[in-house]
Amino acid sequence: MANVSKEINLQVSISNKQILSIALPITAAIIVPQINFITNNIFLGGLGQRSLALAGITGVYYLIFAVAGHGLNNGLQALISRRAGENRIDAIGNLFSQGVRIALVFAAIGIILTMFVAPWVLRWSLHDAESVHICVRFLNIRILGLPLLYVYQMRNALLVGTNQSKYLIIGTATEAVTNVFFDYSLIYGKFGMPDLGFDGAAYASIISEFAGLAVIFVVIRANGITRQLHLFKNWAFDLANTKLILKQSYPLILQHMISVISWEFFYILIEHHGERDLAVSNTMRNIFGFFGCFTWAFAATTNTMVSNVIGQNRHFDVEKLIYRIMGWSVGFAALVCLFLNIFPHAFLSIYGQGEDFIQSAIPVLRVVSSALVLMSISVVWMNAVTGTGNSAMNLFSEVAAITLYCIYVFIVLEKLKLPITWGWASEFIYWSTILIPSLWYIKSGRWKNKKM
Repeated sequence: MANVSKEINLQVSISNKQILSIALPITAAIIVPQINFITNNIFLGGLGQRSLALAGITGVYYLIFAVAGHGLNNGLQALISRRAGENRIDAIGNLFSQGVRIALVFAAIGIILTMFVAPWVLRWSLHDAESVHICVRFLNIRILGLPLLYVYQMRNALLVGTNQSKYLIIGTATEAVTNVFFDYSLIYGKFGMPDLGFDGAAYASIISEFAGLAVIFVVIRANGITRQLHLFKNWAFDLANTKLILKQSYPLILQHMISVISWEFFYILIEHHGERDLAVSNTMRNIFGFFGCFTWAFAATTNTMVSNVIGQNRHFDVEKLIYRIMGWSVGFAALVCLFLNIFPHAFLSIYGQGEDFIQSAIPVLRVVSSALVLMSISVVWMNAVTGTGNSAMNLFSEVAAITLYCIYVFIVLEKLKLPITWGWASEFIYWSTILIPSLWYIKSGRWKNKKM
């Protein structure tokens, strides 16, 4: 194994060049799925405002399961990064295979829950029976892509954790092109394909996820990564590594799921305000998704680099690294905020919903774009905590933030019936509550004796 370790050195430096070499490909890889999501909404918007509004409900529901995979991804990524920092290349392949095994079990659970639980939840929460029927039918199709998504996320953990994020772009570009083509074809019945309307977006997403996954595994094999990292060499069940992955990941899975469940709660409250406010809020989620890509890329970079540097026993460089990444993250977020506030009409007009819709959305957009700047700080510190290995600390921060968030939105939207601009101001409460304990934990130095 010593000879294998000499073939490839995965230890990172803390230079700006190293940060950007990891973060920028991740940004591109994150932007592509968001383009897919926005494309879905643009095409669905062509079916009418109800379809655009229901895309928000179904999108957030599916996101609950997607972020469970993201939590597993983050935990696995931190472990792979730590082994990379320790230069234990032989251990990476086994971690990856156990991660895929766990992901497929989670996918089966997600499919079963959606088939049997989602109809009851939607009937309880939505006021319109036809909307419930449309959402249930869509989700029963869309959830079948969950195994593909989860394996896709495990692949992301592998490439980011081993500092090879440049390969992410190839898979996501394939996914984007495939998704746009099949979205247009299946939603509107073009190129000889069936006119599936709202359901067409679900089929298009599944097809594109399969295409992206297939292409990236071909690329991994063609570039010798399979051999270098001992992938697929030993698929035997490894209890020790399975327990390690679950121990590291379960607080992150709970954290992300709690976060998105609260967002679904938020959207249900918005639905009570009418289709217009729900459609406006769906576009705001697009803003967080698309324009937050830079922020989440720097967050993922923080996770992997902090873990890698600790694996090198360079604890003294951790805070310097965090501040350096935070500077880049805030800079990009500030530029996005400036752009959205100068050209709000240009962004909102792409949804084709008319001038009344745009005027209703602009005040909300100004609040959301400002919250992006605070988010750009908070997620870096939160993911630094993940990189240290104390994912339970992340769960504590999330529970505190969500508690305050849900109390606030319930009072503002359901009891006081204030405009949704006030509801979206909850983002400032949420991200401030995430930041404070994360910042305290890193500054305390308690993470220095944490083992993974």
